[in-house]
Amino acid sequence: MAERIKVPYKRYCKTLKLENNAELIAKYKEAHAIGAIWKEIEAGMREVGILDMEIYLTGNTLFMIMDTVIDFDHEEAMGKLGTLPRQQEWEAYVSNFQASGEGASADEKWQLMERLFELEQVEAFEPLAGQVKK
Repeated sequence: MAERIKVPYKRYCKTLKLENNAELIAKYKEAHAIGAIWKEIEAGMREVGILDMEIYLTGNTLFMIMDTVIDFDHEEAMGKLGTLPRQQEWEAYVSNFQASGEGASADEKWQLMERLFELEQVEAFEPLAGQVKK
């Protein structure tokens, strides 16, 4: 296994509700399977400073961990991301599975979470600022 270089970064945790429909949840999982996400979507995330992203599912609730560059400005980056190639098309597609209002923005769908605990935590940050990790 390759050794990861340790550099400071920011972590954002978000949650989103999917429609409570087993067929739609299965299709959402298919859309996020290995190799299924459109290349332009991954490229756009990297372009705005997203280093890594993981999405977990329990029932119809999604939990996202998004690691970013240290100088990441959440609002600015999410705004820019929405203008990049195929992003609006992707958002329209995955919104078919999400329990949010039609036309809701990514920020309206994905709710930032407040960190309550971290082992050996020494400093707290507001959700919009991300959690600085070293």
